[in-house]
Amino acid sequence: MSLVGLKARIQQYTGPTAVPSGGDPALWAVAARVEQAVWAEDLDLDATSPEALTETVAGVVADDPAISPLDRDRVTQLVVQDLLGFGPIQPLLDDSTVSEIMVNAPDQVWVEQRGQLVLTGVAFRDTAHIQRVLEKMLAPTGRHVDEASPLVDARLPDGSRLNAVVRPIAVRGTTLTIRKFAARPFTLGQLTEQGALSAAAAEFLAGAVSGRLSSVISGGTGSGKTTLLNAVSAVIPDTERIVSIEDAAELQLQQRHWVPLEARPANIEGQGAIPIRTLVRNALRMRPDRILVGEVRGGEALDMLQAMNTGHEGSLTTVHANTPRDCLARLETMVLMAGAELPLAAIRQQIASAVQVIVQVARGPDGRRRIDAITEVAGMESGQITLQNLFVWDPANGVHPTGIRPTAPHTDHAARYGVSWPAHLFAP
Repeated sequence: MSLVGLKARIQQYTGPTAVPSGGDPALWAVAARVEQAVWAEDLDLDATSPEALTETVAGVVADDPAISPLDRDRVTQLVVQDLLGFGPIQPLLDDSTVSEIMVNAPDQVWVEQRGQLVLTGVAFRDTAHIQRVLEKMLAPTGRHVDEASPLVDARLPDGSRLNAVVRPIAVRGTTLTIRKFAARPFTLGQLTEQGALSAAAAEFLAGAVSGRLSSVISGGTGSGKTTLLNAVSAVIPDTERIVSIEDAAELQLQQRHWVPLEARPANIEGQGAIPIRTLVRNALRMRPDRILVGEVRGGEALDMLQAMNTGHEGSLTTVHANTPRDCLARLETMVLMAGAELPLAAIRQQIASAVQVIVQVARGPDGRRRIDAITEVAGMESGQITLQNLFVWDPANGVHPTGIRPTAPHTDHAARYGVSWPAHLFAP
């Protein structure tokens, strides 16, 4: 159908238009007319230039007496975003200051902006409008969501991570949560400038990665684990082969010799799932120098620890935990989830020999993300794993050294790869 025909079809449409609380009835009426015309006539939007579609919509808006001249550009932009983008939330996806988008209801769209939760003025027409935008987001991924399968995780074209929940699980209707990531990952230098860590702590972390000390980044949801993992992994030499494994691909490594793997959920028949544990095992056959697991949540922790202990030194992963000591407890629990009937002493010995550094990250009350502690796993003593904090955070001094230096086994290991740390780096 031609754009001229589309314009005529739009002007003829008089179907119902739902208006959310606080919405602009004229805006939603025009949006509904345009969308209904496109759906009815099956216009090929992929073959229509954004400029031509914008011009056609602008003409329709200009002819509508319900739209004031002052609102015409705004209405045109929102309608085109609904057709070519992801509807009302497209401006939020384009806003670099927004790190997370949460759609709780048609007229309740929240964002995390500069670390703070903010209720926006963005609104959908109704729940069906949210559902149509969700289907558009899922179309390229081949995934689906319905009453029989009401949960879905997917990745948007820009790399953002999408989670959606629909009825009957979501009592109030379709709910979306979108975690955005920077177009270019942060570097350790940028994180230092933002106050997330000190220059001394950044230098130590860079040396730990270069010196092939296996590290775990620990923290709560939204604390910046993936951001830090991206930053420290940039230190890995370009000559090493890296295999990364994630539930939803989020890492943005810059190295040339990088093979990213992504887990796959089961299909509608419940078949074909490829979990992270299977990918970790397969990665061992891919001749990696290092393995990066976006996050360990279950039995794959055992395979990750065994990889760290069998020639894949300097591997990195993240864990959900609130303190370094909790991180160890979580690792112990996840190893038990693998079904291996190992005594607790053997599990702890495995962890103590595999992991050398735990980096604890947190998000403060002001919304800013920071490193809370950089902790060395110093070995075993009386059946317990010994930890010592090399750097800690406090309100008065930020991230600062405690005066404790890394133990000789770890400094000697790093020295084999040409890494040494000056004594003043750890001076309190």
